[in-house]
Amino acid sequence: QVQLVESGGGLVQAGGSLRLSCAASGRTFRSYAMGWFRQAPGKEREFVAAITGSGGNTYYAVSVKGRFTISRDNAKNTVYLQMNSLKPEDTAVYYCAADLRSISLSTSSRNYDYWGQGTQVTVSS
Repeated sequence: QVQLVESGGGLVQAGGSLRLSCAASGRTFRSYAMGWFRQAPGKEREFVAAITGSGGNTYYAVSVKGRFTISRDNAKNTVYLQMNSLKPEDTAVYYCAADLRSISLSTSSRNYDYWGQGTQVTVSS
């Protein structure tokens, strides 16, 4: 079993920054691809970013590319999402997820095995 706990969400003005953290319990964390997803009210959960177990490869949704950075510290069993130049449309609950099986990165939520509880990000205009 893998437990994931997100933190770092909050209220920020447009143009501001937040860093989300996701702490994982797994002993083999470095073998898991990790992803960030978000869900806004009335919308489906959407892919944000993903990173390979080693941190050697990343992939981003077009909507956040150039503004968000996913990273990980395997010594701390933690994955991060640095969010810069935030926009009101970034407002959502952000979830981290672990893919225990994948060799390649997936943008589909159904390919991820474990999920955190989510953390709210609200961007005001």
